[in-house]
Amino acid sequence: MFNNRIKIKTLLSGDAAGQQVTVMGWVRSFRNNQFIALNDGSTNNNLQVVVELGQLDEPTLKRITTGASLKITGQVVESLGKGQKLEVKATTLEILGDCDAEKYPLQLKNRPSLEYLREIAHLRFRTNTFGAIFRVRHALAFAIHEFFNKQGFVYLHTPIITASDAEGAGETFRVTTLPFDNPPRTAAGEIDFAEDFFGKSTNLTVSGQLEGELGAMAFSEVYTFGPTFRAENSNTTRHLAEFWMIEPEMAFYDLEDNMNLAEAFIKYLIGYVMTNNREDLEFLDQRLAEEEKQKPQAERSEMGLIEKLEFVLNNNFERITYTEAIRILLDSPAYKKKKFKYDVSWGIDMQSEHERYLVEKHFKKPVIVTNYPKDIKAFYMRLNDDGKTVAAMDILAPGIGEIVGGSQREERLEKLEGRMHDMHIPTEELNWYLDTRRYGAVPHAGFGLGFERIVLFVTGMTNIRDVIPFARTPKNCEF
Repeated sequence: MFNNRIKIKTLLSGDAAGQQVTVMGWVRSFRNNQFIALNDGSTNNNLQVVVELGQLDEPTLKRITTGASLKITGQVVESLGKGQKLEVKATTLEILGDCDAEKYPLQLKNRPSLEYLREIAHLRFRTNTFGAIFRVRHALAFAIHEFFNKQGFVYLHTPIITASDAEGAGETFRVTTLPFDNPPRTAAGEIDFAEDFFGKSTNLTVSGQLEGELGAMAFSEVYTFGPTFRAENSNTTRHLAEFWMIEPEMAFYDLEDNMNLAEAFIKYLIGYVMTNNREDLEFLDQRLAEEEKQKPQAERSEMGLIEKLEFVLNNNFERITYTEAIRILLDSPAYKKKKFKYDVSWGIDMQSEHERYLVEKHFKKPVIVTNYPKDIKAFYMRLNDDGKTVAAMDILAPGIGEIVGGSQREERLEKLEGRMHDMHIPTEELNWYLDTRRYGAVPHAGFGLGFERIVLFVTGMTNIRDVIPFARTPKNCEF
């Protein structure tokens, strides 16, 4: 059998001294024609492989370059060098794949910038930073399923192609098989989507929420976890055209139940990574500390990465209403000294600078804001008794701003139809959705968590393009 290897993480964390093992991986460095630093992606820690002088011929030695892939069999011995307790004394070495050191884009000794690595995203996984980020991303994805499974939720696969725009924002990617140069047209001259593959206008989903509500009306609690798409021309460090969303929907929940679940969920995810990816978090913590040193003192974070995560775990999230949030902003020194780029008044859709002020300067911990003005929220959110606000909730996190958006859903048919009429959303197209209010409606709630936002928060990265393998952004669709 070819692949009888032991992973480097398993080898370094165990006590295999004296054993004969086979390891495979990529060369990080080769010193003095003797010492190979080998890495297989299971950990940021390299395994030192020792080759005796004279064991390999000159042509083979020249092929052991940074990036080359090797298969090595040898004996595990205690290391005399600093930084590792074990190393492998090679008995056989096979080069699986050569790497031209002159052309290899990853010269790790130069520590390439994040901007440069985004241009070679197909190779950046091989760096320590992105190795740590994507192992953490994997752990968070696993923890999502584990959390909801323990809670008795049903995992529902909602459609990627849909005929609805759940948010009513119109920022959708259209899906069609019609010819672009000469599409069929109606008598009125409009494109005739009856001739299209699905017989109607369709698009990539912006949310699985509406379909999730259908599942919740039968299973009580469901969640979706999949890709969503927004054709929003936002070239920022916080936006992607393709991103992943976690969207639970729960029957027999009100707004407070919703907040409690969302807070418990976030803490579970952080706790899971703190327990299972400590080594990666320590690396990212150190990386962030070095990055913070380059900033002016006033712009530096007050907490390190691990300290911040522990603080979130050990403290209850602050809960305030939107009205209270606006009052705090209006009374803030930042507002009085005109430091906000965007104005503050009741009825605005708070900008990231407002959200981060509340979290980072005022409360200095995550904040849940509730009861937003109905005019800035979606049609499906439950209208409050004041007639002006809806039972919405957003969770704001340090360094990011909004990380979760949710609400109690409007279960009263006449109220929901009224909101749809006011927002010019055709009821006939969503007749299937309204059926859940006609046949056994119950109070229910749900929220959406942008997966990349939680990965940003947990890893301490500042650009959302660095926490998804292949970013899809305006004018950029590589790989």
